Amino acid sequence: MKTNITKAFMALAFVGGLSSCSKNEGTESIPENPGNYIVAVTPVASTGVADYLLTAGSLESGTVSIAGNGVEQDGTYRYYVTHNNKFFSMLYGQGNPGAVTTYNIANGKLNKLSNFQTETVQAFAPVNDDLLLVKIPRNIASPLATWYKVNTNSLLITGEGTINVQAPSNNGESAHFSWIKQVGNKVYAPYFSIKACCGDSFGTDFPDNAWIAVYSYPEMQLEKVIKDDRTSFIGRYFVDGLGLVENGDVYAFSSSVATKGGVLTSTKPSAITKIKAGTTEFDKTYFYNFEEISNGYVITNWIYIGGNNFVAHVTPKASKGAYVVGKELAIVNVVDKTFKKVGGLPAAANISSITTNNYTIKDGKTAYLGVNLTDGTSFVYKVDASNQTATKGLKVEGGLITTIQNIK
Repeated sequence: MKTNITKAFMALAFVGGLSSCSKNEGTESIPENPGNYIVAVTPVASTGVADYLLTAGSLESGTVSIAGNGVEQDGTYRYYVTHNNKFFSMLYGQGNPGAVTTYNIANGKLNKLSNFQTETVQAFAPVNDDLLLVKIPRNIASPLATWYKVNTNSLLITGEGTINVQAPSNNGESAHFSWIKQVGNKVYAPYFSIKACCGDSFGTDFPDNAWIAVYSYPEMQLEKVIKDDRTSFIGRYFVDGLGLVENGDVYAFSSSVATKGGVLTSTKPSAITKIKAGTTEFDKTYFYNFEEISNGYVITNWIYIGGNNFVAHVTPKASKGAYVVGKELAIVNVVDKTFKKVGGLPAAANISSITTNNYTIKDGKTAYLGVNLTDGTSFVYKVDASNQTATKGLKVEGGLITTIQNIK
């Protein structure tokens, strides 16, 4: 992650008319279930392996398998985002530049559009017609984060710059963005304050504060920091803690997992706060005490499904941790301040993981999540918020589901 991007990497290597059948070249054999849904699968193996991208015509029934199917990705630790009807596969380079591969779907099959390299990044999100990528330093002696702007029409890197991550808090620590999100014509970057030194890189002396840095776009100039002391930091490492609803209000969740010396230190509850549309301040009249309303759970992730409803990953407070992902689901309505557990899932003890990069049609009730079981089987589950039930759907053979998306 220390390697600087070069102009050579900024040139895209466009790939067209691929006809080879070699998986080593990233092409796809005829899938069992062609369609417009994309399921990323990590094969079960004892050593580092590359993901496969499978297509599916339905998420509610049938079976797909990586055996003889799918597009094998180049390298391990892939992350995915969909924007402008394209699917972007991003390699976490483990200290090296990371490849970004772009696909669309033609006749139910993945079609590679481009392949290029940037620095490995720790936060990325759609902004206007772009993908904004941010590489965030973890060393107090290196205060500059680097951002890149990828236009999703031209598939070119059309801008880059730096951000001083010690400027937002000005407290002797660095701001590490948990994620980024477009809100109006601004970029909101919730962050956790980290020492970035001294053998406790992710530790902090400020465990009971929440911050959102607000940047102009496309200039990425710091305009303001929105602050609150009712919760710990917003989101989690590599987790989007902001939810933008239809009326423009922004909701923010905190898991209350700030640490010092590897020990949880925040005294604040897991909670949800709010920024009213058209303002850049936390609404002090709104507070959703998640631990209290849920009777002892904390929120670890969520997906907005419309109608002020989120499907939230939750875990009992006794089991929370900086990197613990909930193996239970709940429907959370942020306006009504309600919490309703989702039934129909396997017992948490039988679940190895639930995917956090998931698909919703944003109808206020429907989401599709991958559930990987301890017995090695994996399924897509359809969550219906109207009756708080999860129904088993598509079976995925050969590995663990990591992502579920859809493009037209």
